[in-house]
Amino acid sequence: MDIAHSIHEIETQVGRLSPMQKFLLGTDGSVTQILEAITGKPVVIETRVQKIIAADPAAAELLGIRKGDPVNYRVVEIKTPASGEVLIYAISHTPIARLSPEFKDDLMKADIPIGRIIQNHRIEARREILNAGVSPASDETGRIFSLCSHEPLLTRQYRIIHDGKPLIFIEEQFPYNRFLDERRVIIQTPSRLHLTLIDMHGGSGRVDGGVGITLDEPGILIEMRQSPVLEVQGCDSIVRERIMVTAGQVLKGLHAGGNVSITVRNQYPSHIGLGSGSQLMLAVARGIAELYGRTLAVKDLALLVGRGGTSGIGTAAFEQGGFIVDGGHTFGLSGEKSEFRPSAASRGVRPPPVIVRHDFPEDWRILLAVPNLPAGASGLKETDIFRTHCPVPVEEVRMLCHEILMRMLPGIVEKDLGLFGSSVNAIQELGFKKVELNLQPKQIPELIERLRSAGAACAGMSSFGPAVYAIGDTDMRVVEKAARSCMDEYTGGTTLITSARNRGAQVRIA
Repeated sequence: MDIAHSIHEIETQVGRLSPMQKFLLGTDGSVTQILEAITGKPVVIETRVQKIIAADPAAAELLGIRKGDPVNYRVVEIKTPASGEVLIYAISHTPIARLSPEFKDDLMKADIPIGRIIQNHRIEARREILNAGVSPASDETGRIFSLCSHEPLLTRQYRIIHDGKPLIFIEEQFPYNRFLDERRVIIQTPSRLHLTLIDMHGGSGRVDGGVGITLDEPGILIEMRQSPVLEVQGCDSIVRERIMVTAGQVLKGLHAGGNVSITVRNQYPSHIGLGSGSQLMLAVARGIAELYGRTLAVKDLALLVGRGGTSGIGTAAFEQGGFIVDGGHTFGLSGEKSEFRPSAASRGVRPPPVIVRHDFPEDWRILLAVPNLPAGASGLKETDIFRTHCPVPVEEVRMLCHEILMRMLPGIVEKDLGLFGSSVNAIQELGFKKVELNLQPKQIPELIERLRSAGAACAGMSSFGPAVYAIGDTDMRVVEKAARSCMDEYTGGTTLITSARNRGAQVRIA
């Protein structure tokens, strides 16, 4: 294979590789010896799986044997003994018929690197590299390498040839963010459901307040490093511009004295009701702070990028996750706010205090259904809606508070899905959430009703939509089918079954 071409292709997908990463992908020498030279420490092999299996068609072709012939299937982790850090994850297939009894004994009964076994038995062999590329981390490799979901792995496959025949076929994997020549910050954010704003009347001297649920998926994954120039890649021009503006604000606000390179590894659409703007901006702010050695609380990062000025759900989801209720802001001529405004038009206002935070029940499943409809209200349109539809009737605010305090919260604490669900259904017709729903096309209320009829304990619209959610304690497949059927009658849409996330954003230094 042309390793130089493969490395070029990898770099077009994930960004620049370090010289050490290129060497590990292209070497035809002993990987364990190379790792010991890189780390300056001995490495050890820990065998995770070792068994005799029948060769499948792919393995048979790669090894030049017949389908069904016995092969030794071995999964190992190459790691540092002191810290236990996994450096390489490797899978090998070895035809049993081509092994001497002594070689087979060492291979199957001891944690000895294959290169060392070959050396010990004085076997003349060469490595034939077949391919090198990028693959997403699986649940297993993500756990082994302590990765965020959607982080890329660098992979290569090669054969060890002896006497003109393949002796062993090996696949090796290691994270893109290992063996770097510079410090990087990786941040994975959650998303969130915004169930409702609480008090858009303001007569009590406080305004806003919010209720929300942090979601495990969808999420945002960004990678950042210091750079001579400010650059953003891995996203479209609209998201790129938003990140550039945010990063510029943060670098200036922190007096960082440098720039950053930001790569978006995973994202979800903006203005669909799941809070991507807040999560993206907070992730950029947190990453820059980490890179330049600044320690700031999440609320200070939010103030720096202008988030949390109305609802604190997005900020709290980034910080701690779970089911969240925030207490809003002081309101009036001498208050934090004197007008009804969305977060985007409330710069300079600190995120509100979190007054309730609970873990969301892990066995409750959440369905997201996002119809192919215009994006939810934002910008001047959203500001106009706040201006023209507030204050809402105080009696509806009181009813909403009663629902939250006496039904929704006890439902969470006691894991009573029926009580919680009936409260979520009720709040769709109260206060500012009723305003939001009344501004939607008919597909949204019809979709909500279809989800309830299909068996969901509750359904509602997140923020200004068009994302609709349903919650239940089953696998939700029947409800998902109903969602797709309903959306297909109009303009179509997407669905995702996910779960709540009872922790905030994950930050990793590589």
